[in-house]
Amino acid sequence: MSTVDDREAEAKDDMTAEAEDELGDLVRPVAVEARGKYRIWLKYSDGAEGEVDLSDCAGKGVFKVWDEPGVFESVHLDEYNAVQWTDDLDMCPVALYMDLTGKTWEEVYPDAPA
Repeated sequence: MSTVDDREAEAKDDMTAEAEDELGDLVRPVAVEARGKYRIWLKYSDGAEGEVDLSDCAGKGVFKVWDEPGVFESVHLDEYNAVQWTDDLDMCPVALYMDLTGKTWEEVYPDAPA
């Protein structure tokens, strides 16, 4: 007999598997750490790694939460590999990858429809 928690876990696993199928061979973050004031270090599945400066976002709109003690330092990867701080605040890993590498959308996704 399965419990509600078991069914929720199975549904989440199914959603994660579907998301991975859709992403195929796309580059994904594999590690993230907070570094200094509003900087994060990222490592991606293709080996790209380095720091991204997010200070231009700090103190604005939803990013004001970073000013609360410990919030910025709580950065982690969620179950879908988004770079996340809280349940309500995450950043697109592809946009961060492009910022880190200097690559364009077309370079990251050469087979994507125009």
